[in-house]
Amino acid sequence: MKSITEFLDFNLLTIGESKIKVYTLFIILLIYLATKLILWLIKKALFRNQESKKTNIGNTYALYQIIKYIIWVIAIGLLLETIGIKVTVLIAGSAALLVGVGLGLQQTFNDIISGIILLSERSIKVGDILEIDGDVIKIQSIGLRTSEGLNRDDISVIIPNSLITTNKVINWSHQSQLTRFIITVGVAYGSDVDLVIQILKDSAIEHPDVMNNKALDARLLDFGNSSLDFQLLFFSKNIFRIEKVKSDIRRIINRKFIENKITVPFPQVDVHFDSSRIKKEK
Repeated sequence: MKSITEFLDFNLLTIGESKIKVYTLFIILLIYLATKLILWLIKKALFRNQESKKTNIGNTYALYQIIKYIIWVIAIGLLLETIGIKVTVLIAGSAALLVGVGLGLQQTFNDIISGIILLSERSIKVGDILEIDGDVIKIQSIGLRTSEGLNRDDISVIIPNSLITTNKVINWSHQSQLTRFIITVGVAYGSDVDLVIQILKDSAIEHPDVMNNKALDARLLDFGNSSLDFQLLFFSKNIFRIEKVKSDIRRIINRKFIENKITVPFPQVDVHFDSSRIKKEK
């Protein structure tokens, strides 16, 4: 027993007045393992509730991230105290340094504060579909400094959190289950308007991702320079892959136009010559 006590009390390193002994390493390891265990238990408890559909997965993830950061801050404070570093003294003594570092890492701190806002406010959650700078992204994770998402080309995108909180962002997931989309098409002058409208509606109904057929609408939008311009309005819940849905519907429309001999015209320009002026010049 005495030999074990002497081993645990063996001094490994001395830094000023702080001494790191063998048992200090055991305490550090114990704090680390205890922190990991607590986080694992919290995660299991939170996501078990989510699986039973009591909570939204985005809200659960945000709550877990906040709890995780708080627990790790406490754990790091305990680790510093264990090796003899007084956290309060450290913060007070390095105040000037922290100001200088803060000025140099202003954007980084801005991203971190934005991350805290996103996680606490929960206006944007994991699984939400956002439109940022013209790019549609499905959020996969929200970190303290950056968030990660997947765009429509299945490319992983890393987004600084400040970009989400300070810029104009469209959150398609805040819509109802169904969102309305528009397809425009022009046909040649002289086409049967009623037939075109019916074809547009039938083309949308034919696609399995188009919902709420009663709300379908097709209308004559305008008399264009070279065509009669029509608009098809339909509802779908496949927001993230909506461009694929639109492409499929356009293919159906094109097929039905060919079957019914309805043409999509090329742009036309009428050029008029003044014959009297040409004769005078001759």
